[in-house]
Amino acid sequence: MPVRRLMQLIIAALAAALVLSGCSGGSAPSVVVGEAKRGGSVTVAEVNAFSSLNPYSANGNTDINSKIGAITHSGFFYLDDSSRVVRNDKFGRFEKVSDQPLKVKYTVNEGVKWSDGAPIGAADLLLSWAAGSGYFDDIDPAKETGTKYFSVASDTTGLAGTLFPELGSDGRSITIEYAAPYADWEVAFDVGLPAHVVAAKTGLNDEEDLVKLLQDTPRGNADKPAPHPALKKVSDFWNTGFDTKTVPDDPALYLSSGPYIIRDIVPEVSMKLVRNRDYVWGPEPWLDEINVRFTGSVPAAVDALRSGQADIISPQPSAATDNLLTGLSAQGITVERFKQSGYDHLDLSFTGTFADKDVREAFLKTVPRQAIVDAVVGSQATDSKPLDSQVFLPGQPKYDETVKNNGSSDYAKVDIDGAKKLLKNATPSVRILYNRDNPNRAKAFNLIRDSAALAGFRVTDGGQGSADWAAALSRGGYDASLSGWIGTEAGVSRVPQIFRTGAGSNFTGYSNGDADKIMEQLAVTTDLGKQDELLAEIDKHIWEDAYGLPLYQTPGTTAFTSRVAGVKTSPGPLGVWWNVAQWRLS
Repeated sequence: MPVRRLMQLIIAALAAALVLSGCSGGSAPSVVVGEAKRGGSVTVAEVNAFSSLNPYSANGNTDINSKIGAITHSGFFYLDDSSRVVRNDKFGRFEKVSDQPLKVKYTVNEGVKWSDGAPIGAADLLLSWAAGSGYFDDIDPAKETGTKYFSVASDTTGLAGTLFPELGSDGRSITIEYAAPYADWEVAFDVGLPAHVVAAKTGLNDEEDLVKLLQDTPRGNADKPAPHPALKKVSDFWNTGFDTKTVPDDPALYLSSGPYIIRDIVPEVSMKLVRNRDYVWGPEPWLDEINVRFTGSVPAAVDALRSGQADIISPQPSAATDNLLTGLSAQGITVERFKQSGYDHLDLSFTGTFADKDVREAFLKTVPRQAIVDAVVGSQATDSKPLDSQVFLPGQPKYDETVKNNGSSDYAKVDIDGAKKLLKNATPSVRILYNRDNPNRAKAFNLIRDSAALAGFRVTDGGQGSADWAAALSRGGYDASLSGWIGTEAGVSRVPQIFRTGAGSNFTGYSNGDADKIMEQLAVTTDLGKQDELLAEIDKHIWEDAYGLPLYQTPGTTAFTSRVAGVKTSPGPLGVWWNVAQWRLS
């Protein structure tokens, strides 16, 4: 598959998709000079608190859930720090068996299993396909009829055009046939959650019953919606049954197929993972234990690093805290600064207060984007400016040309008089949802609130704690939200994931028929230049509709002590976690 500089968000191992952005390390084992030994533990400080064992769902699709999901799940491939697809032949293989029609066969190797000993096979693959395809959905949002079953975060455009998979006689394979060419086929599918657990928790005898249920349920038809209670029970459990801030009483809910298994969680404080001794179907990890501390505070993360309570930190830096990181190098601490393949943004809900386009435009005219950039990014990046595209990042080939024509210039500066004129003396109330534990988002909220008040808006705080805000984002009940997307550079599916009508990460209710048609065309276009042209068209529609505002490309920082080696940062959603198997004690 072609790899290109294109925004794409990934949801752990299920498909290419976007991701919403108190323990001490163990003692080092004895080492022979010149020879590295396996064992020991490290501690990592992370910004957000863990909230779900299902990082593939709309509720669970956060950065920390995806990071933990990546090291407790295994699959057919992973993406390296350059967004290249690395196939994991020890787990299984996938191969294109036909171009017309496009058919891809996935086969799990014999002996690959969940941590309870159950083999990973066709039932797990079929459940993953059912969740990621939207095959059974018959919902019609306009008529308010039908049902959306699996609430998956990734875009369903590609898998939605597939036939019901053919299951192999070996019990370990399925073949997926696409109705049309699909540009992202190589990263469109992987294993998700254990089918035998979902079956047991939803009243089915075993995974064979689950397979039969999926086989017997017809493809959804929005023109003729029909209830399927047994399937609804399965999808409801898939959607929320793995959400938790603690270690569940039932070990079946936190099975691992990856190098590490969850051992302990202190809600919103810390987490412990231990090595999965049975794991041999991927890179063998060096460390026996990984501890995670949850802290949104940069000073607390830096203090933990200096005191030895953390070995690796990935804080979300700001202009106010940047000086805390500058002196770490002199203490033998490695500091890496980079630009993430992600951005912070303000999105408006298309119901309630902002159903009226004039009100949306008025509010966006009050947003002090440059002041937000100055307060958050500051001198961390040279020539810090607001982001002016919803689909490209600065430095990508099409960015400069696109921002000249997409309409972003209408919001280049705060225009209070223009906002008042659009409001016509109205004083709308606006409730903004954001992660209250994230200092950068809190700063942005305060600046937006104070500026909007000058035009007559009454802005209220709808913030949530770090472990709750993603679920609140899915529930709705707010007028605007402040959040961040972070992704890789593989594929193009992240754009329809956010902006397509009814898509899994479309939390705003945004719908534009013309943009939808362009996104359909994007999904089947393999020419990179044509993809860029289509993305630029989509970007223009989004700005014309006063969807919201991108704020800034997020700066990234990783720091780690000399105690740990093998750490390599990716600008994508997994950060340092993408190569966790290579971490070892120095």
